[in-house]
Amino acid sequence: MIRFDDPIWLWALLALPVLGGLHWWRSRKGSEGAITYAAVDAVAAVAGWRQHLAGRILATLPYLALALGIVAMARPVELDSSISRSTEGIDIVLTMDISTSMLAEDLRPNRFNAAKAVAAEFIDARVSDRVGLVVFARQSFTLMPPTLDYRLLKKSLADLKMGQVEDGTAIGLGIATAVNRLRNSTALSKVVILLTDGENNAGEIDPLTAADLAREFGIRVYTIGASTEGTAPYPVNDPIFGPRYHPLPVNIDEPLLKEVAERTGGRYFRARDTQGLRSIYREIDQLERSEVEELLYVDKVDRYAWFLAPSVFLMLIWAAADRWYHRFERA
Repeated sequence: MIRFDDPIWLWALLALPVLGGLHWWRSRKGSEGAITYAAVDAVAAVAGWRQHLAGRILATLPYLALALGIVAMARPVELDSSISRSTEGIDIVLTMDISTSMLAEDLRPNRFNAAKAVAAEFIDARVSDRVGLVVFARQSFTLMPPTLDYRLLKKSLADLKMGQVEDGTAIGLGIATAVNRLRNSTALSKVVILLTDGENNAGEIDPLTAADLAREFGIRVYTIGASTEGTAPYPVNDPIFGPRYHPLPVNIDEPLLKEVAERTGGRYFRARDTQGLRSIYREIDQLERSEVEELLYVDKVDRYAWFLAPSVFLMLIWAAADRWYHRFERA
């Protein structure tokens, strides 16, 4: 159903017959004083009728263009319309371990800063995904709920410091907090990306119980173990000898992280260096990137372009044809 939002403009259509009549009267009055010759009239009757018809058609073009322009100014809208559009978007919660072991320097400059930098790059690549941030050590908390405000999210990530919560590694709590942020999401894809460098040694929720909870809400959990093999250089501040490095044993519970991912339909990855961590985030992005059709129902849609576009087109045709016609007429 078509309706006009500014119907007062339609009154201007009444002026078109008046303008057409004036144009016809002026052209007729101008021809009354012309001297005609029989021979010339005979030739015109045979050879000039096409030119005469073209002139009549040409004369109607500006009036038709003006009529369409007036209708466009009246703001025609279509009521009760639906628009089908393609959209890409998933809800993601980045869940990051901030226990003190993340200061180990097997990832450069250290695990903690490498995880922050790569997460910021991942956020930069988002367009229509809502992204949130959960951090955990002995406890877990939401630093930022899923949002499209990437600037604010990156600022919160940049301001994140070590030691904001008591030390420990509560993987189950980290997953559960992320699930809580996504459980009411209506997105087609809901994802938790959990990064840790250790074993679950704190918290009231078992990681596998948290994984089962994620599965119930249709949330996939991708788990990342961030460390090299064996030991990693860990900075310590010795009060006697000053700053030095201590070899920190690597204790990632890979079987647990694999089981968490498998139970939810996700995958487990191992990041042994910063570049490997970047590759993992890119792979997760490819795994989750899917396009879906979204049908939007709207009360009304502007349709003025249906009339404005042909109005402009006809005016351009008239301007070009009028110039050609008069050049031909003079010839």
